[in-house]
Amino acid sequence: MLPDDNTLTETGLDGAAATKPGRILLIACGALAREILALKDINGWDHMDLTCLPAKYHLFPDKIVPEIEASVAKHRSTYDEIFVVYADCGTGGMLQTKCEDLGIKMLQGPHCYSFYEGNDTFANLAEDEITAFYLTDFLVRQFDAFIMKPMGLDKHPQLREMYFGNYEKLVYQAQVNDPDLDKKAQAAAETLGLRYERRFTGYGDLHNELAALNK
Repeated sequence: MLPDDNTLTETGLDGAAATKPGRILLIACGALAREILALKDINGWDHMDLTCLPAKYHLFPDKIVPEIEASVAKHRSTYDEIFVVYADCGTGGMLQTKCEDLGIKMLQGPHCYSFYEGNDTFANLAEDEITAFYLTDFLVRQFDAFIMKPMGLDKHPQLREMYFGNYEKLVYQAQVNDPDLDKKAQAAAETLGLRYERRFTGYGDLHNELAALNK
């Protein structure tokens, strides 16, 4: 059973349990757990196990690289292959360098907004969307935990203009079609004083790169 979003944010998910050869361990961000498990189920990727670091590390990106390194060291002897399901995620290229040093592969792209959109598509849109603020399914569900509380907007709404005064729209990149999430995303845009745009991306390059592991 998948932990709730608060658990994925605070403690992650430990699903590593390899006992046979030929298995792949995915070390991922807790914010991607639902999507990865959905892709495993849809595609029958039963040879893949998933372990997730706490999603809150996106608020403290300096924690990501050492925690990834520790997780690889912990599980390397029991898996034929390890794949890191993180993009750069604010590490300034340090995660890519560490993965290269460890001899393992990772997701391509600067962040989840890019690989959900498709890295090439996102790069082409970047100049025209410099004033866009993005949310994914996970961030819509965890809007308070990742936006309102860390920025102090829950207690000091007057700070909104300081943080978001230069943004023009909120783009909700939807991985699934869920009317309740649509409503929450639109409410988030209203809270931030931004124009709302919903864009169905599905799983984008997350699906493509995980599928490539199975070829």
